Amino acid sequence: MGSILYYVLLGLSLAAPMGPINAAVINRGLRDGFSYAWILAIGAMLADIVYILFVYFGLVKFINIPIIQTFLWLFGGFVLIYSGVEGFIKTSAALTRSKKEKKSILWSFLSGFMISFMNPLSIVFWLGIYGSILASTITKYGTSKLIFFTGCILFGVAVWDFFVALLSSFFRNFVSEHIIQLISKISAFGLILFGLYFGYHGIQFFF
Repeated sequence: MGSILYYVLLGLSLAAPMGPINAAVINRGLRDGFSYAWILAIGAMLADIVYILFVYFGLVKFINIPIIQTFLWLFGGFVLIYSGVEGFIKTSAALTRSKKEKKSILWSFLSGFMISFMNPLSIVFWLGIYGSILASTITKYGTSKLIFFTGCILFGVAVWDFFVALLSSFFRNFVSEHIIQLISKISAFGLILFGLYFGYHGIQFFF
């Protein structure tokens, strides 16, 4: 039981720091409500699962090829900047909640997946954390326990994302339109800053 709690808390602590996904979930929750924010988070978790599989099957070496790294940084920067600008423009339009145009649930899912998957820090992140778990757990407990503990980590991530999506949509319903617009702009601006950061590193890799 202690091990289960440890890995769930590990997932929570991994998801908690403010990053592109948290900023995107907050922005989407404030703009479109809980379901859109939660689906975006699920898309991001699917990207996490893909990276976990990359680490498990030893495919990390291909992702570390310089040209692929450059593509990840640059395209990831583009995705984040696009998402941030889109959120900023929609917020600045000052539409009422009932009149806001919403893109499809599928668009939210794909946005979450692309923001997470095109984030080069994700593979470094999962390589460092999951790589060490993979090395220690599989030798000590075997593959079945490794899969179970991986599920515990992802459950912790899901709990955090659910909480952020719920909280942002809650504030959407109970605070003024002005406050919603302000917080949405801040989170959208955060996405743009992350995108510029990724783009800068992509240019460094390129040259």
